[in-house]
Amino acid sequence: MEKKKKLRVSVSLSIVFFMTVLAVCLGIIGYSTYYNQMIKEYRKYECSILNLAVSDFDWDSIEETVKKQVEDENFKKLRERLDYIKRNTQIAWLYMFEPLNANETDNQRYICTGNTPKEYEDYAARGEKPVWLGKMNGSETPSDVAQKYLDYYKNSKPGEFLYYPNKTEWGYIYTTAIVVRSSKGNPIGLMCVDIYMDEIEKLLRVFPIIVFGTSIILSAIFILILTLWLNHRVIRPLSKLKLSAEEFVKSSHGNSEPETLVFKTPEIHTGDEIEILSDSLVTMAGDLKSYMKNLMYETAEKERIGTELSVATNIQASMLPIIFPPFPERKEFDIFASMTPAKEVGGDFYDFFMVDERHLAIVVADVSGKGVPAALFMVIGKTLIKDHTLPGADLGEVFTTVNRMLCEANGAGLFITAFEGVLDLATGEFRYVNAGHESPYILHNGKFTEKKIPAAFILAGMEGMKYKSASITLEPGDKIFQYTDGVTEATNAELKLFGDERLDKSLNTLTDKDVKGVVIGVKADIDKFVDTAPQFDDITMLCLEFKERMTE
Repeated sequence: MEKKKKLRVSVSLSIVFFMTVLAVCLGIIGYSTYYNQMIKEYRKYECSILNLAVSDFDWDSIEETVKKQVEDENFKKLRERLDYIKRNTQIAWLYMFEPLNANETDNQRYICTGNTPKEYEDYAARGEKPVWLGKMNGSETPSDVAQKYLDYYKNSKPGEFLYYPNKTEWGYIYTTAIVVRSSKGNPIGLMCVDIYMDEIEKLLRVFPIIVFGTSIILSAIFILILTLWLNHRVIRPLSKLKLSAEEFVKSSHGNSEPETLVFKTPEIHTGDEIEILSDSLVTMAGDLKSYMKNLMYETAEKERIGTELSVATNIQASMLPIIFPPFPERKEFDIFASMTPAKEVGGDFYDFFMVDERHLAIVVADVSGKGVPAALFMVIGKTLIKDHTLPGADLGEVFTTVNRMLCEANGAGLFITAFEGVLDLATGEFRYVNAGHESPYILHNGKFTEKKIPAAFILAGMEGMKYKSASITLEPGDKIFQYTDGVTEATNAELKLFGDERLDKSLNTLTDKDVKGVVIGVKADIDKFVDTAPQFDDITMLCLEFKERMTE
């Protein structure tokens, strides 16, 4: 059997997974939020510096200075302004240049830069001159960055800023630029301010680790508390339920005494759904014991009824003639019959017997209803008909008497449709009486034809009914096929009936068969038509062949 995971382990692993995912998500969200907010603040700061640098200044004179490449008083004022801003702000560089092209080198020409006193001292100590008007940038700016500046310089609108984070040989820098224009709107150069982003980058690298680590610590504390709570409020009560259920199941295996089964109450008092579940299981165990007790009783009762039905089936079968040929010494006729009940016992019956040495009687009948009541009524009807069919008796009088006696003892309201005929073996005269039953088929001159005869009222249906008999004459070789409505009303899965037309067709494909072959052949056609659909009615058939006349 597959090993099951413990609930405590599954819950703990689920919480660890959830808290880990939550910590990662919080780190990513915090990183993104912090980074975007810092960039937003730096942009605002750099924009304010650039606005301060370019506002209220004579840029027309600077435009002339750039063209002539000769410093004048206004240019010195510009340098002083940029130096002042550089001294009093926390920026890396403040400079102005003119974009020239996108070559790999000398793609920009400096106009002016801002420096602090310390930076001037450092330049002097190295014997260098601060960046001067007209100095080329050499290879400081890659060609792709130069192209970005050049496009912005040519296509930007007045007051529009350029933002550009980039990693350089001096570190991670965030640059903001604006186009400086003359009074006529002509671009003079780009004023740029750079701020180091290294500290922010370090913080951004540390921030997710701090968030993740804090989340893990808090998660561990939360998991510990939750595990203790789950163990007290969920795991232990469920474990008690599990043990009680296992003991109950174990004790029920092979136990034929439901009263000895005990479901140990787990004593759970959580005041929630688990306690309700515990109470429900206790109730269910009690109901299950009662159900098992009733089931055992009903099973025994069903077995008893099944045994009795089996006995009834055997008794019914023994009451019908089942040995064929029944009169092997008689050469004048041949006869075969079958009855297939819809239940264990049925209401249809057939019978045949010698009234005397010269006369053969046949009976085919159908009792309303199914099962044991119909079978009992069938026994009564069959016995009465046979007992009153005496030599020389009129069949109409026989049914009149039988009807009166059945009506006197018919408290269940059942009735019988019946057909009885008596064949004179010497003359071939076949006298018959029909009480609401199907008309027989007669085989004559190689063809089965339904003998349309009037049907009188059913037996046991109404007191005082009078029945009359009639007769036909059979020739040697003729056959009589009689049946119950279970034949024509056999139903397939599509709820279609076998019907008179199919019966007529089936019989006329069996004209060369003996009496047994006719009955078996019709039954085979019915089975083929019905297929797997259940049988709803008893199916009874009888076939009699008049083979030769009796000699004196």
